[in-house]
Amino acid sequence: MGTELVTGGAGFLGGAYVRNRLGEPDAKLVVLDKLTYAASRDAIPAESDRLAFVQGDIVDASLVGDLLSRFDIERIVHFAAETHVDRSIDDPVAFAATNVLGTAVLLDQARRWWSGRDRTRRDRFRFVQVSTDEVFGQLGSEGRFRVGAPYAPRSPYAASKAGADHFVRAFHATYGLPTIVVTASNLFGPYQFPEKLIPLLTANAIEGRPLPIYGDGSHVREWLHVDDLCRGITLAWRRGEAGRTYLMGGGQECANRRVAEAVCDAVDRLLPSLPHRPCRSLITYVPDRPGHDARYALDHESARRELGWCPSDDFAERLEATVRWYIDHAEWLRGTTRHYDRRRLGQPRHEG
Repeated sequence: MGTELVTGGAGFLGGAYVRNRLGEPDAKLVVLDKLTYAASRDAIPAESDRLAFVQGDIVDASLVGDLLSRFDIERIVHFAAETHVDRSIDDPVAFAATNVLGTAVLLDQARRWWSGRDRTRRDRFRFVQVSTDEVFGQLGSEGRFRVGAPYAPRSPYAASKAGADHFVRAFHATYGLPTIVVTASNLFGPYQFPEKLIPLLTANAIEGRPLPIYGDGSHVREWLHVDDLCRGITLAWRRGEAGRTYLMGGGQECANRRVAEAVCDAVDRLLPSLPHRPCRSLITYVPDRPGHDARYALDHESARRELGWCPSDDFAERLEATVRWYIDHAEWLRGTTRHYDRRRLGQPRHEG
């Protein structure tokens, strides 16, 4: 099996993918990561004969081209992205630069590399784009997004990921580059930067700080453990058809306020000596995020039928295990405050 290039491989999702892949003895990976605030070199093992790490930016075409050639890359799994909706409200151009331009540069270098291979190598090559359910916009109280649903992004982050997805599909249609898009629902698990809901709630609950919930907490998300998605991505490039999109949703919907309550209850159980228990008393409702989507849900039938993938159904157990991980890795959690003090982001300033 050939070497794969993993972009953003020191981030939350990319790091989980790297750790999962290295559990297979024949895996050989090159990780390219810019090491922004949300990445952690600790999230992946040390370099070895099966893992090379390169600090760099996907917008650097010469670097990307050199890596493809030097390591004779057979597959690209593309995680590198700015991902936090609130930050995209504060700085939308940064999201366009990384998520759209960066993806276009990566695709163009992949096309140049791929087109020079022999027929067998071209047929085996895959470019896997990892996307988000937010590209579809919001759902009402019923139904699920299916493959082919129209894109209707409502935040700069979602718009940037939608733009990247369009570039990926265009490179398949125009050049024949064998691409696959994997679209995921909300993720949770270890090493997730505490600007995202579950690690933020956990960190604040441990410290007795307010647990901010937007609006009335009724916004519904479909939760998927990061290891389930990593398994699905691997199945996508192994079994999936070039040009296809596979939706991977957790199948377990939960309103944000219910997630907050579950995190609080887990912290209470795991840290019974906390002086500020019960942690539910820390839940604080704050003004809603602009353009906050009410609900997402994905129909993963095609992934089940074509790839043999399905999510696990133990959200409560895996949520508590995730909370326990953050408690056990308190030093890592404290270290993230060098980059982010957990104050709210994404509140537009009205000028004039």
